[in-house]
Amino acid sequence: MARRPKRADRENHDRWLISYADFITLLFAFFVVMYAISSVNEGKYKVFSTSLNTAFSRTLIPADGDMQSLDQDGLLKTLVDKRNARLAKQQQKQQEYLENLVKDLNHILSPLVSKGQVSVIQSGRGIVLDINVKALFHEGDATLQEKAAKTLSEVASVLQPGNLAIEVEGHTDNVPISTAQFPSNWELSSARASSVVRLFIRQGVDSRRLTAAGVADNQPLVPNDSPENRAKNRRVTVTILTPQTQEQASP
Repeated sequence: MARRPKRADRENHDRWLISYADFITLLFAFFVVMYAISSVNEGKYKVFSTSLNTAFSRTLIPADGDMQSLDQDGLLKTLVDKRNARLAKQQQKQQEYLENLVKDLNHILSPLVSKGQVSVIQSGRGIVLDINVKALFHEGDATLQEKAAKTLSEVASVLQPGNLAIEVEGHTDNVPISTAQFPSNWELSSARASSVVRLFIRQGVDSRRLTAAGVADNQPLVPNDSPENRAKNRRVTVTILTPQTQEQASP
């Protein structure tokens, strides 16, 4: 008996539908998970909003969830107003300190002020003491006289508690000096400024606040055209700088 020939298997062209269905199912599951993660818990959001509003005593984040109605301009204005008030208070304290400092210095230096040998002036840079050399040094010398050292020690006791920078400058007239110790007016003016600075340091003024400079005859108060005017130009200037001046001078 002859065997019947085996029927050839027909190729299934629709098998891709199974893989496609699996892919779509996975993609759907992926988006469901992403949506679940990104959903906002409205209850927790309202609790968060209420807590912030209570802490800041104003509506920073509306409880209804309207993020577009944030009062950013109002918050900025409040911060600026607080900053300006703080700065104004600091400036007021600074001005009071400078005014009291002027009173104390005038009191200490009153004998010299009455003789016209010292002036105490409050300028835009700070408090300026112009001290005539006659009240401090002998002619052509840079060693402080005993009486002058005592007076400057009292000045140092007033300056010591503060933190403002202090500039000390020595000035001469236009008559040149030429000695072994001071070959020119530059050396003489610098040495006189340094003598005052050293005394301040010995009396407890922080050396980091102090600078000494000699400018010779380059910054006269009056023209050097008479003995009286030249005597006025021979001086030591002590300037207690305001914080603003100190900041402008800093690099």
